[in-house]
Amino acid sequence: MHEPPERRLFEKLRGFNTASVGNVVASYPQHPHCLGLYDPWHGRWYTDDSVKCLLPEIGPVIGHAATVVFGLDDPLQPAVSYMDFVDFLLDGPQPCVVVCEAQFPPEILCRAGIFGGQSGALFKACGVVGLLTSSPVRDVDEIRALGVQHIARGVTSGHGSLSLRAFNVPVNVAGMDVGPGDVVHMDENGACRFPAARLADVCAHIDAFSSEEFEHSSLLLSSGSSESIKAAWKMVLAKGVGLDRRSLG
Repeated sequence: MHEPPERRLFEKLRGFNTASVGNVVASYPQHPHCLGLYDPWHGRWYTDDSVKCLLPEIGPVIGHAATVVFGLDDPLQPAVSYMDFVDFLLDGPQPCVVVCEAQFPPEILCRAGIFGGQSGALFKACGVVGLLTSSPVRDVDEIRALGVQHIARGVTSGHGSLSLRAFNVPVNVAGMDVGPGDVVHMDENGACRFPAARLADVCAHIDAFSSEEFEHSSLLLSSGSSESIKAAWKMVLAKGVGLDRRSLG
């Protein structure tokens, strides 16, 4: 049986870090191998420094976004069935990354360890390769053994009553807007997202972009004089790195 083309493309992008994927998605719009899918500063397509990767040794993971919203247990707020969410994970495209917007008051969010070993086991059973959440998590030893990548606000050891508010809806996590089905790539650099329809385009450009960066780094590290260092750096700048023209001299 042939591997589906999407799986091959996902496996290819797992060989690159998230910053390299971001280079192609939007970081350098003047670069010939950047797709310019979003405004690089204001497009809300990558995570900020409010979250961090808890398991860098796992390396990059990539999958379709399965979005979900959690909040306090409140009878005045809507709630949905967790069993329906499980069906959603099982029936949706795989591999997937659970992307959770945790809607808790700030004084509770910092201690809301709503995900841990049990949820990690559930997610792995459902084909989930990573969790991205604006909340802290717990049971780090257990999730490490499961091999499911986690990017979260931090760690804590407990939580209280909570409610599953919605799933398969647009969410915002750590400054990144994510729609259901978006492709999410994540590692120790954070996470970025792009439309699933552009997966082949990202793969088509990332080899050339990354090879060029490797070549430039090699030139810089092998330079033996100020002149050769500046010449190598000018090659980098000439490709369009978003630097103010007044700084290019």
